[in-house]
Amino acid sequence: MEPIDILTYMGIAMAGCALILFLMILIQVARRIMTILVPLAKIPTPKKTLVKNIEPKPKERNNMDEKKEGVTFNDLFMFMIAVPLVLLWVGFAGFVIHSGLGDAAVLENIEAYTTLIAILGGPALLIIKDALDVWKQEQAEKTAFYKLKAQAVIDYNKSQQEQAQMIEAKQQDHEHKQKK
Repeated sequence: MEPIDILTYMGIAMAGCALILFLMILIQVARRIMTILVPLAKIPTPKKTLVKNIEPKPKERNNMDEKKEGVTFNDLFMFMIAVPLVLLWVGFAGFVIHSGLGDAAVLENIEAYTTLIAILGGPALLIIKDALDVWKQEQAEKTAFYKLKAQAVIDYNKSQQEQAQMIEAKQQDHEHKQKK
């Protein structure tokens, strides 16, 4: 199999990924439109009911329930589209470089390949930048948390020391008053 055939197949695979991305976005838009239109179609009719005073039950908090999060569209987007797009971009660029070093036919069509790499590179670089921004934000939050924790330990130790000094001063004052 020639490198040009492989590059053609990779281009077709990338077009398929773009089609899947378009369909996922279209489905999400349709879902949002349906969630807006369906409640509008269901107009409630007024009914006569007896009004009862119902006290809300206190909610029991469970730490395990708070930690569970559903899979969002953004999660699906990252794992099904963004990650493969970045990997495909890097792999395709590496393959073009590797093939171009050994095959003159690839060098003849290098403009088409570099254009394809540039087209894939735009979204891939944006995805990488966003991922790095999220990582930086997480690191900043960790740093702020550890600074806050360290300050709490310092404040605690300071108050413990002040309390111990106060107890010792009062004890000495008490002993001094008893000697008189």
